[in-house]
Amino acid sequence: PPEVGVIDAKPQTLPLQRELVGRLSPFRSADVRARVPGVLLKRVYQEGSQVKQGQTLFLIDPAPLRASLNASEAQLASARATYANAKVAADRARSLAPQQFVSKSDLDNAESAERTALAAVKQAEAAVTSSRINLGYAEVTAPISGVANKQQVTEGALVGQGDVTLLTTVDQLDPLYVNFSLSVDELTQLRAQQAKGALALAGDGKATVNVKLADGSTYSEPGTLDFSSTTVDPATGAVSLRALLPNPQQILLPGAFVSFQANLGERNNAYLVPQQALLRDTTGGYVMVVGADGKVARKNVKTEGAQGGNWLVSDGLAAGDKVIVAGVQKVKEGSPAVAKPWTPGQDAAGKPAAGGAGPAAPAAAADKAPAQTDAADKAAPAATDSNKQ
Repeated sequence: PPEVGVIDAKPQTLPLQRELVGRLSPFRSADVRARVPGVLLKRVYQEGSQVKQGQTLFLIDPAPLRASLNASEAQLASARATYANAKVAADRARSLAPQQFVSKSDLDNAESAERTALAAVKQAEAAVTSSRINLGYAEVTAPISGVANKQQVTEGALVGQGDVTLLTTVDQLDPLYVNFSLSVDELTQLRAQQAKGALALAGDGKATVNVKLADGSTYSEPGTLDFSSTTVDPATGAVSLRALLPNPQQILLPGAFVSFQANLGERNNAYLVPQQALLRDTTGGYVMVVGADGKVARKNVKTEGAQGGNWLVSDGLAAGDKVIVAGVQKVKEGSPAVAKPWTPGQDAAGKPAAGGAGPAAPAAAADKAPAQTDAADKAAPAATDSNKQ
C-alpha cells in the first residue's frame, strides 16, 4: 500500500472573516451657507485647514443689517413712549372712576389703549431681537469642528439673495465611516448559524474591521460595526452596513474605496484543511481520508473560504478523521493506504519524508540488470553452435 501524509482533523473555534470593499465617508459633514443677504467681504479661514466650532469663516457686509437694527431700536423707543402715555391716561381714568368723574366707556377706552401700546412694545422688542440675530449672521461661523474645504463664492459676490448660498463645507475626518453592503442571503445564513450556536459574536458583541492600505499593509486602527440597516435594497438585494473607523492622523480621506477584512464573530466546530488536500469535481469539494480499517474513503465537505493558506471546512468532517494531504494522487477510494503524519515542509506531490519506497526502486532495477546480461551471454554461444551445425 502507498504511504500518504495525513493530518488529524481537530475542531477549532476560528474567527469568521470576510474580505469586503467599502467607501469612506466623513463622520459629520456640514454646509456653511449665507443666512442673510449681503455682499461677501472677506474669507477669514485658510482653505483646507482645521477649524473649530464657532470659528468665523466669512464676513458679510454688516452695514445694511446694522441700519435695520437701528431702525428697530428706534421703533422700540417710540412704542415704549406710546405705552408710557397710555399707561398714565389709564391710571388717571382708574383713579377717577370710583368718584364717577369719568364714564365707564372712557375707562374702557383708556385701558384698551394701554394694552395696545404694551403689545406694540413687545412687537418692537421682537423686531430688535430679530435684527440683532441677522447682524450676527454677518459673521459666518463654522457649525462643527473639522476641515474646511475651498470657498464656493468669491469676495464681492452678492449672497443670500432669494435663497441661502453655499459658501463652503466642513467635514469631520476623525473618525470616518466605512459604508459597505452584505448580501441578504449571507446575512440570513450568518444569523441562522448564530441562532443554532455555530456562530458567536466577539467578546464585546461588536464586529470589527481591519482596513488594508494601498501598499498592502493593514491600517493600524481597527474599526467597529455600528449600524446595520433593517431593510433590503431592492436594486441590489443587499443590506447596508456601516463601521466606525478612527482616523487620528487623517491618513484616510472620505470618498475613497477601501478593501477591508471584516471579523463578524467566531465560528465554532470548524476545521482547517491544507489547500492541497481539498479536491473538487462536479459534485463539489471533497477530501480523502484513511479510515480505521486502513482503507481510503471519500468525504464531501463544505468550505467557507480560505484562511491562512488553509480551507475552512464547516461541514463534512468529524473529529479524528485522518485527512490525506500528501500522496492524494496515489490512492483510490476503497484501496488500502499507510498513513504517516504530515508536516508543512513535506512534499505536497505525495512523497512523505518517512517513506522508503522511492530509493528501493532503482536498487531493484540495478539487481535485475546483471541477471539479464548473464542470460544474454549464455544465449549467444548457443546460437553460434546452432549455426555451425
